[in-house]
Amino acid sequence: MRGVWTTDRVKAAEQKLFQTVPESTLMRRAAFGVAVCAAELRPRKVLLLVGAGNNGGDALWAGAFLRRRGIAVDAILLKPERAHAAGLAAYRRAGGRIVAEPGPADVVIDGIVGISGKGALRPDAAKLVERITAPIIAVDLPSGVDPDTGAEDGPCVDAAITVTFGGRKPVHALSPRCGEVRVLDIGLGAALGEPDFGIIDRQDVAGAWPVPGPDDDKYTQGVTGIAAGSATYPGAAVLSASGAVLATSGLVRYAGTAAEIVGQRWPEVVVSGAIEDAGRVQAWVVGPGVGTGGAGRELMEYVLGVGVPVCVDADGITLLSQHPALWDRRDPDTPLVLTPHDREFARLAPLGKDRVASAKSLARRVNAVVLLKGYNTIVAAPDGRVLVNQAPSAWLATAGSGDVLSGILGALLAAGIDPWLAAGCAAYAHAHAGTYAASGAPAPASAIAGALPETIRWLRD
Repeated sequence: MRGVWTTDRVKAAEQKLFQTVPESTLMRRAAFGVAVCAAELRPRKVLLLVGAGNNGGDALWAGAFLRRRGIAVDAILLKPERAHAAGLAAYRRAGGRIVAEPGPADVVIDGIVGISGKGALRPDAAKLVERITAPIIAVDLPSGVDPDTGAEDGPCVDAAITVTFGGRKPVHALSPRCGEVRVLDIGLGAALGEPDFGIIDRQDVAGAWPVPGPDDDKYTQGVTGIAAGSATYPGAAVLSASGAVLATSGLVRYAGTAAEIVGQRWPEVVVSGAIEDAGRVQAWVVGPGVGTGGAGRELMEYVLGVGVPVCVDADGITLLSQHPALWDRRDPDTPLVLTPHDREFARLAPLGKDRVASAKSLARRVNAVVLLKGYNTIVAAPDGRVLVNQAPSAWLATAGSGDVLSGILGALLAAGIDPWLAAGCAAYAHAHAGTYAASGAPAPASAIAGALPETIRWLRD
């Protein structure tokens, strides 16, 4: 899992490092890395967008290094009176030009604002960035994006590559504006300490994904219960069951009014019309398409009282928000995972711009793992652990996609995986299955489920 540190932690580590290494040395190390990244794109001309302070200094030093490679470099100084003096002097000595307007360029280096900056781009910088068509390399972060939350309050840079130093900051986990993130070691590692949260990766998921052994059978691999769908939304039942079946659950049991259609689609699923007749399971998925009336509430009451891990999604989350007494049906020691999108989350708690803080707060308050869906999904545990899944594409934004995710998560919970890690693994596999299914074009949720076997093979290779 790739570590992420808050900007305050990074700044403190930098101050500690300054006690033994001059700040100017660290700036040149950082700038050299930016220059190498830019040179890899084989540009004939590079344009620097130079703001005030150290971020602009990084860009100017990078321009000086590029000039030494024989690459033409222009620089626009947004605040000439506050340009980094040493960086500007080095840039001029190397033969770099100062220009007032952007001309043709193959690569642009964004040195407008660093991690101490807040808020959107100022109007003059925003107008300048609007005119850029070349790929942008951001120094530390795309200017105009909040470094702590990844939020955008207005115009900002959309980078192809972001080069950062020492370790990833929250913006690198939370904002798609960063593009490809490259972390350069400038000596901060030892001073950073343990990360504040992590970005889940393929190795994490492959290592945790349940694989049957020679002594396993359908029961030892985990039995997943699905309480989903209704006469109005039978598809939710089919899609949730699909996620569980194709995520390699040992056995899937379905209980509800869509039993016939689920059994026709998946003959290996054991179906029943009443949840009391479903039989024993190791985890339940409840909520997708069950409605918010009395029948859905009865399902929630039953599932929360069984004493096995529960994934609550969709209508189940709405029911919890409408009927606080439902929380009391659950034994406090029973693992619970909530999987809201933004609007469902807002029914349970305020959702601020700091999505990580919001998810952590709710997880702690309700003593449950919270999987907050989004382009980058946040998974927060009650004990403060947080991970982020970075989506490879946005193709999951389609009806029924969340039902598939809940089925995948139910299968992993039934296999006995720690609920926090299970949620992260489910989000990762789900996102990559969506990309496989889409192949550059829209794909329905059923196709996302159908791509799970290919995704799992890829994970295991």
